[in-house]
Amino acid sequence: MSNTTTITTPFGFSSTAAEVAEGIDLTGRQAVVTGASSGLGAETARALAGTGASITLAVRDMAAGEHIAKDITASTGNQEVRVAQLDLADPGSVAAFAAAWQGPLHVLVNNAGVMACPEQYTDQGWEWQFATNHLGHFALATGLHDALAADGNARVIVVSSTGHQQSPVVWDDVNFAFRPYDPWLAYGQSKTANVLFAVEATRRWADDNITANALMPGAIYTNLQRHTGGRGSGRVPAELIKSVEQGAATSVLLATSPLLEGVGGRYFVDCNETEVVDRRSGTLHGVARYAVDPDNARRLWDLSQGLLARTGSLWTSCTCRSSTAE
Repeated sequence: MSNTTTITTPFGFSSTAAEVAEGIDLTGRQAVVTGASSGLGAETARALAGTGASITLAVRDMAAGEHIAKDITASTGNQEVRVAQLDLADPGSVAAFAAAWQGPLHVLVNNAGVMACPEQYTDQGWEWQFATNHLGHFALATGLHDALAADGNARVIVVSSTGHQQSPVVWDDVNFAFRPYDPWLAYGQSKTANVLFAVEATRRWADDNITANALMPGAIYTNLQRHTGGRGSGRVPAELIKSVEQGAATSVLLATSPLLEGVGGRYFVDCNETEVVDRRSGTLHGVARYAVDPDNARRLWDLSQGLLARTGSLWTSCTCRSSTAE
């Protein structure tokens, strides 16, 4: 996050995805939204479909994705809504998705995620939340790099969380091999990684006119809370709970607004850039300084490349370039 003017917009806490996308025309452009078979992903895809863009719902559950795709087409009139298989915890699935992609990509919304789930590891030994929330999306974005570069003005949107304030990336033990597993610390670490990815992707890909920004969508009741008690958890005051339509607004703003032209490496809450903090804010606002630190961002990129290289799921075209609450 550089010492440039803080981005403010006419939108805020109560704005909806449809409101921030009003008047935007993305006809002829392509967009991908991960985790778009329900919740924020589905609403983000719906708003983007309303701009005329061709939308790909990248989902694990194809049947659920097809159902949402038909609903989006019915509500927007956009016939260019397709569904594709993507399991972010499976490097092979991510590689297959990227390899099958055709044409330039204008918007990639890294929306899918898991939160505070029980201890679980992938076949590679990666902690499940770090693997799903960060590594899978890292592999996806780097795998789609050439498509993003071909657009000439592409945007990557990364759904993070105020939960990132619960933990930095613990470099020597990202997979909880030595410390006791804690679902919230694991979640926080993965959400910090989301922000750091946006910082470093913007730096590395500046010559390709690719920008990446991260965001906190707000507190919204979706399937994400299935491990945390849902509505009865009482973690967030009722007056701070957003509807799904409001929760998708910041993602859609970052994907479409002219105010974000050429802007990257930032973190947004309620449709506006938020302040950098050195202690837990105690609110849903604020981004921890460690989450926007450029040295941390470079270190995470190198770590992520190393982990993926061991699976054979790293793309040569990317390695050689230097250029909820949800």
